Amino acid sequence: MKRKVVIQGIGGCNHYIAAKEFFRDDEVETIDCDTFRNLVYQVVKDPSKLGIMAIENTIAGSLLDNFNLLRQSGLVIVGEYKLRIKHALVALPGTDIRDIKEINTHPMAFRQCQEFLDTLPNVKLVEKDDTAGSAKWIQENNLTDHAAICPAGAAELYGMNILADGIETNKRNFTRFLILANKAVAKDVLSELCEVPEDLNKSSIVFTLPHTSGSLSKVLTILSFYDMNLSMIQSMPIIGEEWRYQFYVNLQFVDYTRYQQAINAILPLTKDFAILGEYMDDVTL
Repeated sequence: MKRKVVIQGIGGCNHYIAAKEFFRDDEVETIDCDTFRNLVYQVVKDPSKLGIMAIENTIAGSLLDNFNLLRQSGLVIVGEYKLRIKHALVALPGTDIRDIKEINTHPMAFRQCQEFLDTLPNVKLVEKDDTAGSAKWIQENNLTDHAAICPAGAAELYGMNILADGIETNKRNFTRFLILANKAVAKDVLSELCEVPEDLNKSSIVFTLPHTSGSLSKVLTILSFYDMNLSMIQSMPIIGEEWRYQFYVNLQFVDYTRYQQAINAILPLTKDFAILGEYMDDVTL
């Protein structure tokens, strides 16, 4: 099957790698976007496209703006993929690490490689929008005193040499990506990805609560009673409504019927409740 998948970044970036690995049995055409907002817009306007969007990292935490994008867009989560993040320092052929005066990459990659960067105290660090895009920019401008931090695969794509591989500080560095579909086709896509409905074992929901004592505790108690495992809970302030929050929750379950009962039980206690997606948990970790 041929898939058109919208990514944030360009070929060789982590979104590109995650898309190729998640749809490993399909022919994948990636569509590059410079921002997550543009990624979401592409999938909203064209149901033939799927999206893959980072939502949280084990080191840097949640990408908070992406929660709001997901909620506002009406897109449906149909899957997830957890990618082990690996970083390499790459430069043009013939460039030695001692020649490097400037390193370019995404700000999150800088944070994830801090211990390695501490060994290069005299090198200037300049943030860019994309990891693989930094390598491509260096190659296109023939910058022999620059290096990029990016996935090792991007070096081959853009004719760069790897000066150092595995430079990430924490080797248990994973990013969780959401697979997104237009709601007009989400049911069909989900049936392709999860042929047996009983295999559904994860849900992402969002809701607000009345500003009363114990409102969140009551919801969590009910979910616990129905054996729902809360793998994530993230609060987000509601703009324009002081001290009120939206709660994004990931639920893992083994019994879909019991999950539905749990949802029905908490509905009367919540406001603005929405199911963002029901899908299969990625257990590749």
